[in-house]
Amino acid sequence: MIYNFGDRKDLNEKVEKELLRMKEVYQKQEMSAAELAKLKKKMKEARRMEQRARNKKRIIRTVSAAAAVVAAFVILPNTSASIALAMEQIPVIGNLVEVVTFRDYSYETDRNMADIQVPEIQVSDQADTGEVQDKLNKTTEEINAEIQRISEDLIAEFEAGLEYEEGYQDVVVNSEVLTTTQDYFTLKLLCYQGAGSGYAWNYYYTIDLNTGERLKLKDIFKEGADYITAISENIKEQMQAQMDADDSVYYWLHDEIEEWNFKSITDETSFYINEKGNVVIGFNEGDVAPMYMGTVEFEIPAEVLADLRK
Repeated sequence: MIYNFGDRKDLNEKVEKELLRMKEVYQKQEMSAAELAKLKKKMKEARRMEQRARNKKRIIRTVSAAAAVVAAFVILPNTSASIALAMEQIPVIGNLVEVVTFRDYSYETDRNMADIQVPEIQVSDQADTGEVQDKLNKTTEEINAEIQRISEDLIAEFEAGLEYEEGYQDVVVNSEVLTTTQDYFTLKLLCYQGAGSGYAWNYYYTIDLNTGERLKLKDIFKEGADYITAISENIKEQMQAQMDADDSVYYWLHDEIEEWNFKSITDETSFYINEKGNVVIGFNEGDVAPMYMGTVEFEIPAEVLADLRK
């Protein structure tokens, strides 16, 4: 069955009504022990469906904005001559790269849902020829292969899970273009997988358009610069400031379980450079905070790294 968000807009209300009806029946105490056991099982299943519906609502909020960004990025140049002309004046979008949907995988039953939109980065035919374009072609091919591998693995795992008739599972893959400047392009791959509870994580793919290569964190800084300490200390300051301002915000900074506490990023920590040119560090669910905090990002102020960057 093709997945349609609109088909499930009343799910929460229906589940709540069903739970209320079951509760009223249960309170009458006019059932046999076997019937009561059966009803309790149905009520437990209804609660699981309600939680699953809440998870889906959360997924939709997370990915809908990303979907809108990608749709505008891909579709608008093809539907409006004036928009296309305007975008051609932007070197990154008009001349170097574009994002299209490589594969659209959708599936839904009462217990299983998959909505996987696999993006692909393409090098524009208008890009300059030469060494930079050769590297850009190679870089985008490697990134596309990695994205497709991640997506195929999730699809294979999802399809394997269909064999368990009593199980529940959700999987969502979408993407968002974070940066389109003259110097950098960043594509963010958003992933969510749920089976009762859910887990969200992201991949960031940043391309240096001046070299055609995928950017590494160390590439941004001067040789020998201690950017690891500078970034890590600023993240700790931001974590503490957020916790001081909002009691619902919590990071593992002063936890009793010492090994949970955030101490430092590494060169492998996810990052990208935003439209302002600032470094943004990204963490997946559970990396530096409880799962309810979701995926989190920290933009490092320019002045913190001013003396360290190239």
